[in-house]
Amino acid sequence: MARRLRFIGTDSKNGGCPAVHDDLDSGEIIVQGTPLTDPEDIARLQHFGPGDAAVVVPRELLVHHAPKEVTRVPKLIDLEEFGRLFETFDHSAWHLETRRGYASDREDPGYAEFLATGTAPSDLDSEWGANIRRQTADGKYVGRVRVVDNPPTAGQLFLLDYARFNAATGEDVRNLWREDAERVRLPSEDFWIFDSRLVAVLRFDDDDAFHDVEVITEPAEVLRYCQVRDAAVHGSVPYDEFAARLGAHH
Repeated sequence: MARRLRFIGTDSKNGGCPAVHDDLDSGEIIVQGTPLTDPEDIARLQHFGPGDAAVVVPRELLVHHAPKEVTRVPKLIDLEEFGRLFETFDHSAWHLETRRGYASDREDPGYAEFLATGTAPSDLDSEWGANIRRQTADGKYVGRVRVVDNPPTAGQLFLLDYARFNAATGEDVRNLWREDAERVRLPSEDFWIFDSRLVAVLRFDDDDAFHDVEVITEPAEVLRYCQVRDAAVHGSVPYDEFAARLGAHH
């Protein structure tokens, strides 16, 4: 079975080699670079086995992108503190949604109404809606990209219709197919980026129930998530255009 590799970073100005990845299951680090092939150089390496390979990378690559801790200890925050992030961010808040469904949506009375009528109810005067409207009215950017399966799940169709509410609050709501997300190697994570300096990773249990929030502020890690954001936005389309295309093919 192929490793589940996650891109960490590169110092290449052209987006190529050398680079660092990690294995999401084993925690091992994979460094790619120019192979060291000169026999005299290889002969000088200590403990170099017959099945080993050596690569040459700039020192900056490891300084900037190598793990700084042997064991990563996540910093968790409660829902109240997470909620305050939406009131205190300075200029931008952006969300990647990758799950096939959310328990919180299925428990919402509006979900049952959507299944019955095809239309998701919304309330612009809700606490969430009122706050996001205030933030966007102040000139702040709020956006999200939702990954959609083909065919879409009921939960994804619910959110696609609910995007009308998101857009009415001033959000920039976009979608892309999962196969396109996999092609550009987006991670299967749900997270928010606030002001390009703080990442809040949303963690769920096996029943799609929201579990807790991990906060990341380490600059190299935040940069990686910002690169994911850029790739997701570039590959996505506005929700209404996506819905129109979906309707034309079904």
